[in-house]
Amino acid sequence: MGHLYLDCLEATGDDFYYRAALSVADGIIAAQLPAGGWNYMHDFAGEDSIRRWYDTIGKNGWRLEEFHHYDGNATFDDEGTAEASQFLLRAYLVQREARLLPPLQRAIQFVLDSQYANGGWPQRFPRAEGEAPYAPYITFNDAVADANILFLLMVYHTLGDERALAAIRRAMEIFPATQGAGSQPAWSLQHHHETLQPMGARTYEPESYATHTTAGNIAQMMDFYEWTGERRFIERLPQALDWLDSLRLPDDQVRAPGRHYPTFIEFETNRARINHRCGSNARSGEYYWDYNPENPITHYSQWRAINAAALRERLERLSASGPDLAQSPLTRGNFRMPRFFTTENIEVSDMNSNVGEGALERPNAERVAELIATLNAEGYWPTPLSATSNPYIGEPPAEATPGDFGGTLVGDSWDTSPHITPTPPTGISTGAFIQNMSALLLAVDRAR
Repeated sequence: MGHLYLDCLEATGDDFYYRAALSVADGIIAAQLPAGGWNYMHDFAGEDSIRRWYDTIGKNGWRLEEFHHYDGNATFDDEGTAEASQFLLRAYLVQREARLLPPLQRAIQFVLDSQYANGGWPQRFPRAEGEAPYAPYITFNDAVADANILFLLMVYHTLGDERALAAIRRAMEIFPATQGAGSQPAWSLQHHHETLQPMGARTYEPESYATHTTAGNIAQMMDFYEWTGERRFIERLPQALDWLDSLRLPDDQVRAPGRHYPTFIEFETNRARINHRCGSNARSGEYYWDYNPENPITHYSQWRAINAAALRERLERLSASGPDLAQSPLTRGNFRMPRFFTTENIEVSDMNSNVGEGALERPNAERVAELIATLNAEGYWPTPLSATSNPYIGEPPAEATPGDFGGTLVGDSWDTSPHITPTPPTGISTGAFIQNMSALLLAVDRAR
């Protein structure tokens, strides 16, 4: 929402949106942890309230394993810390509001302090007693490294902080260092922070290489080549693309339309590991993997859509032409902040509406008219709130409830995981609001 207000300010010049963005900044600052980062959520009712949530709803969300424990530290997962940091920087740059600078500096320091000497970032920081085993692992999943690098580029070019440039150079080194050897030149969702070996994480993230992570890191390594001119960043990418090509499923084996690549690939054998679950809730249920594509879990995709051909085309073009180092963002002045974030850089989901990755298409006149017509007098778009969850009704029984919950979003009545209801009430969806407002700001910007 804060990024949306800043985008609207950019599109209209109306100070109303700056004041709205400052209000969001107050909430973001209140949620900032002492170390400088952010958790997935903040409870304004206080520490007792958030602990009660984790001990009841979080603990019993069968598939919400990140919420089965409360460590009180910050996370880089889902770009929460990175996007909050980017927002504070953007808000500060509008008028250099003095009160925004200290929390912004804490956020910058957090990204610097949490980075390992080898260049990677953990999923969570600082370390916490009793934390999940995978919390300190070097994390590529959910664009952790990519988002931090983007934030550091923003810091370097807008504030002139040389520490950010040094951290970017360290971050680039962890990509070739963790690429698999031999016939599997790939990456996992996360790697051990000391040995750099590929690791598993949540129970439905088995030890394996990940095809979508590999594709993302291939693209990032090509960026590094463009930034530095160092061929070591692309030397092993042809093998990585060959590996991806070898895993592409023929059309008659595709289980999800458009998704030709299994998500998790076993070490050495290149067999796809498919996740399933049995039981009915967080106490009676468990996740397991095998090689059977029948009845997979649905809340975590077991197959991916990857445009390997486009990656290969870009690599061949780069190899033939070489990089234009005069345009490298590692040189001061060669980076421009994205003009709009919600139309190009932000992925939003409240399970009622999604703003996907990639640029938002400019709306045509009919779409603009529809958005204006469906905006109600109170200033929002009434949206079916199809996302819901079961209330906490106590600790679940050890014995599973009869039924097959293997492919459902939610288990039995004790499972507090979000799911989709067939009888949704109508209300306000922040996802729909951001999506619709972003479309309107593009229309306004085009007219101006």
